[in-house]
Amino acid sequence: MKICVFLSAADLDDRYTVPAREFAELIGRGGHTLVWGGSESGLMKVVADGVQESGGKLIGVSVDFLAAKARTNADEMVIARDLAERKALLLEKSDAIVVMVGGTGTLDEATEILELKKHGKHTKPVVLLNTAGFYDGLRQQFQRMEDEGFLPLPLADLVFFAKDGIGALAYLEESSGLR
Repeated sequence: MKICVFLSAADLDDRYTVPAREFAELIGRGGHTLVWGGSESGLMKVVADGVQESGGKLIGVSVDFLAAKARTNADEMVIARDLAERKALLLEKSDAIVVMVGGTGTLDEATEILELKKHGKHTKPVVLLNTAGFYDGLRQQFQRMEDEGFLPLPLADLVFFAKDGIGALAYLEESSGLR
């Protein structure tokens, strides 16, 4: 399975890097491919290292203004013209999506993927990996959107909140039919 992971390129502390590395190793040992932003920085590097060192493949999609930070030993690296093209390529090249911790760029990617799913533009499973309760507030907001009628379909049909990498991968494998 090709698993797109949206996440931060920032250097973060162990409460985020340790679970990210564990999830990456699950991807690699499972024979899956990581599809990610292609960066050789921060949490993106931690995850790419973990996947590659555990036997998985890497498909990176960087963007022209970040190309100097792109990983040089990925199995495939694509350089997009802009962020919009990058998001489209990440979705196109993947079978499933996981959103890990991140900033505004990660939140932008997550909401666009969910909006496209809401409108039937893709049916890929989407997981928010809620490491250290990072997405508790977002989950609460999504629940309010559902409760107050802002979502045209149940929240559970849009996204699965996983508290750890094992739960995230199990959901993806079950939902996608790909192993």
